[in-house]
Amino acid sequence: MSAIDGKVALVTGAGRGIGRAIAVALAKQGCEVVITARSVDQLLAVQNEIHAFHGVARPIQADLTIDDELQILMESCGPVDFLINNAGWGRRAPVIRAKVEDWDQTLRLNLRAPMILAQKLLPAMIEKGAGAVINIGSVSGKSGEANGAAYSASKFGLIGFTQSLFEEVREHNIKVAVILPGFVDTPMIPPVKHLDRSKMIQAADVAQAVLYVLNAPATACPVEITIRSQRTPYR
Repeated sequence: MSAIDGKVALVTGAGRGIGRAIAVALAKQGCEVVITARSVDQLLAVQNEIHAFHGVARPIQADLTIDDELQILMESCGPVDFLINNAGWGRRAPVIRAKVEDWDQTLRLNLRAPMILAQKLLPAMIEKGAGAVINIGSVSGKSGEANGAAYSASKFGLIGFTQSLFEEVREHNIKVAVILPGFVDTPMIPPVKHLDRSKMIQAADVAQAVLYVLNAPATACPVEITIRSQRTPYR
């Protein structure tokens, strides 16, 4: 039996892309997955995909930038063994032209929501003396780039939050990690002529990193994992 079999995980942003891949990978390992996203149709499609191989998935629609919906999500999902903070968003624009409401949306979803979910779901893990919080960050959290200030700031913040949280709960046998993928082939990346998507990181690759953290021995915690494309995807 793996460290995942029979456990319960909450996966945010699970309607497509990386979140969907993580939810499917966990379910295939025998984990009950609580999947959340804004799109009910996407959630039901993921649930059907998981049910097709007799996995267990519970969809809960929620917009994590809205406090009332965050609260309903936490009340509905109940205690979990693993929290996978994957939901993220960003809109590219130079600082002098960016909309403040876009900054607020980015920071609320990419940083504030993971912090609140961890705060509310950790007590049950601490009481049990086991669990994991895995944040899906980005290489943009290690190096800023033009026109991505708010997104990079949110991902830099997520790394800092991960490091601090690990120090707070490590003695409770709770793993805390941040996974930093580079360019991932997801619907968030629009079609670009000079981009060879077959050479991009795949969503399933990120899911494998999540499994690696969860299956790590009790004596070790991979606190930070960076994933880069083996070959450059640019033509």
